[in-house]
Amino acid sequence: MLEPSASRLAERTLRAVLVDRPTPRITELLTAALDGTGPVILPLDAGLPPARLEELIAAFSPDEVEDPQGITTVRSDKRSFPEGTAVIVGTSGSTGAPKGVQLSADALLHSARASLARIGARAGERWLCCLPVTHIAGLQVLVRALVSGTEPVFAAGPEPGCDHISLVPTQLARLEAGQLAGYRTILLGGAAAAPGLVQRARDAGLPVVTTYGMTETCGGCLYDGVPLDGVEVDVRDERIWLSGPVLFSGYYGHPEAKGWFRTGDLGVLGADGRLTVRGRADDVINTGGHKVIPGEVTAVLLGAPGVRDAVVVGQSDTEWGERVVAVVVPSDPADPPTLKMLRMRVKQRLPRYAAPSRVVLADQIPMLPSGKPDLVRLRQDLASSGVSYTEK
Repeated sequence: MLEPSASRLAERTLRAVLVDRPTPRITELLTAALDGTGPVILPLDAGLPPARLEELIAAFSPDEVEDPQGITTVRSDKRSFPEGTAVIVGTSGSTGAPKGVQLSADALLHSARASLARIGARAGERWLCCLPVTHIAGLQVLVRALVSGTEPVFAAGPEPGCDHISLVPTQLARLEAGQLAGYRTILLGGAAAAPGLVQRARDAGLPVVTTYGMTETCGGCLYDGVPLDGVEVDVRDERIWLSGPVLFSGYYGHPEAKGWFRTGDLGVLGADGRLTVRGRADDVINTGGHKVIPGEVTAVLLGAPGVRDAVVVGQSDTEWGERVVAVVVPSDPADPPTLKMLRMRVKQRLPRYAAPSRVVLADQIPMLPSGKPDLVRLRQDLASSGVSYTEK
C-alpha cells in the first residue's frame, strides 16, 4: 500500500463544516485551509440522517462544528496533522466505518494546476460547481476556480457565463447537448462512463474529458487515460498503482504516508501508456471458477437496444458460487429487453461465463451522492422479500 513517513506534524484545529448547499462560505473556509490561516476543514453533508451525522462527528471528534447557519460549537483541543494538511474528506459513503482522507494544500493545488494546464484553461475563466462539495470532485472544482483567480459559480445545473464544468455520468446522460453548449471543458468522472455515452456527447460537439482518480489522489489524476503532470501509473498483477504529488497524506488517525498507492481497481496499460480501467477488484464476480468484472459487462449492456441504464452485481448461488445479475432500467418499460437478447449481446463481446443469468428490471439505479451506483443498497434490495424490481 503506502509507506509510513516520519515527516513533521503540525498542530491545527479541525472544523467539521455541515453543508446543506454550497455557498461562498465553503470557498472562504477552503481558502483559509489552503493558506494555513484557518482550520483544517472536514466537509459533511448536513442532509445525512442525524444518527449518521452524530456517528461521523464522534468518529472524527472535530474541535469545532459549523452548521449551515454559521454557528460554531467548540468541542475539544487542537490535534496534530501531517504538516500542510488542509482538508479531510470522508470516504465511507452512506454506510460503513468512517475513514478520513487527509489532503495537503500542496497536493490539492498541484492537482488543480495540473488539471488547468492539461485542459488549457486560462486565468479568469469561470468554473461551475454542481457536484457535492462534501466529495473530492466538488471540492476540486472550488480549488481550480481559486487557482484560476475566480469565484466558483454554484448551481444545480449548467449556467450561462461559465467556461468549465465537472459532471458525473448520470448528470451528462440527463442533460441535453444544448444545455452544455459553450463550455470549453466538461470533465467527466466519479464513476465509470459508458463508452456510448461519451461518444454520443463528443459526436454532439461537447468537449468531454474522462477522468480517473479517487479521494486519495485529490480526485481525477488521469485525463482520458493519460496521467497529469507529475503523476505516475503502473499496473501490477492487474491492480492499478498511482504515485505523485497529488497523493494523500494518510488516513486520519494514522501515520502520514507516501510512495505508491495501490488502488482498488483493475486496469491495463496500453503500449502508448494510456490506462484502461476494467473495474473494481472487490466487485469481481466468481462464477463457476471464472472471474467476471462487472464493469465490463455493464459497458456491453449499456450499448444494448432498449437499455437506458444498467449495473451488474454478483449474487450468492449454491451451485455456481455467484451468479451474474444485471439490473436494467429499460428505455421503454412496456417493451423491456429480454434476458435472451442481453445474454447473446454479452456473449458476442465477452466470454460466455460473463453473460448474466438473471435480469432484473428497475425504474432507476440507486445512486450515492458521489454519482456512483449504491451497490450496498442494490444488493440489499435484491435480497429483500419486498424488492420493487421485476425479474425478466
